[in-house]
Amino acid sequence: MTTSFARLRWLSHSPLASIALVLLLLASVGCASTQNTTTANNDTRSNDQRQAQDLVEQSRMTLDNFMADQTIGDPVRSLLRRAKAVVIFPGVLKAAFLVGASGGNGVALARDAQGRWSNPAFYTVGGGSFGFQAGGESSEILLIVMSDRGLASLQATSAKLGADAGIAAGPVGVGAAAATANLSADIVSYLRNKGLFAGVSLSGAVLATRDALNQAYYGRPISSSDILVRHAASNPQSARLVGDVQRASS
Repeated sequence: MTTSFARLRWLSHSPLASIALVLLLLASVGCASTQNTTTANNDTRSNDQRQAQDLVEQSRMTLDNFMADQTIGDPVRSLLRRAKAVVIFPGVLKAAFLVGASGGNGVALARDAQGRWSNPAFYTVGGGSFGFQAGGESSEILLIVMSDRGLASLQATSAKLGADAGIAAGPVGVGAAAATANLSADIVSYLRNKGLFAGVSLSGAVLATRDALNQAYYGRPISSSDILVRHAASNPQSARLVGDVQRASS
C-alpha cells in the first residue's frame, strides 16, 4: 500500500503526468469541436434539404397558377410546346418600387430530344428590373427557355440575362398565343403579382446555380448539366412537378 501511494504521489508531480493530462484535455476539446462541427454541417444539410423540397412543391403550385389563368395560359402552353427548358421562381422579392434590390430561389427543368423533362435543378435570380412590383412584394416568375443558347446559360455557374442569353417579355392578352410564333428571344419571361399577370423583361438580372441545394436534394454533389442535360439525377418527390410540366407542354 505504501508503495502504491508513493507512486500516485510521484505521478501527480511528474512532468510526464502533467503533459499527459494536458494532451488528454486537448484531445477532449478537439473531440467536442469536431462533434459541434459535424452537428452544424448536418443541420445545414437538413435545412438545405427542406428548402429544396419546399421549392419544388412551391414551383409546382406556381406553374399551376400560370396555367390556370385564361389570359396567360394559352401563350405559355404555346411556348412550352417548343421550349428547351423552363425556370420557375415561386417567390421573388423586391425591396424598392420599380427599381432596386431583388432576388429569389427557384427550379429549372429541361427537355431532351425525346420530349422527356428532367428532374429540377436549383437556381437563384437577383438584380434587374422586375416591372410593376411595389416595395416588399413577392412575385412569381416564369422563364421559358427557347434556344440552345438559353439552355447553355443554365449550365453556367452564373449568367446575366440580356447578355449571356437574350430575354424578352412574353405576350399577353388577345392574340398572345399567335404572337409567340414571332418571338426570337432565347428566353421569354412572365410575371405574376397579386393575381395579375404580365410579360416582363428581366434584362440585367443574374441567374446562378444553387449547388448546395442540388447536393442536398439528390444526396450527392451534382452539376446542373448532369441534372438538366444528361438527366442523371432523380428524386421521387419531384414526380408531380415533372408531370405537371409534361402536361403543360403537351
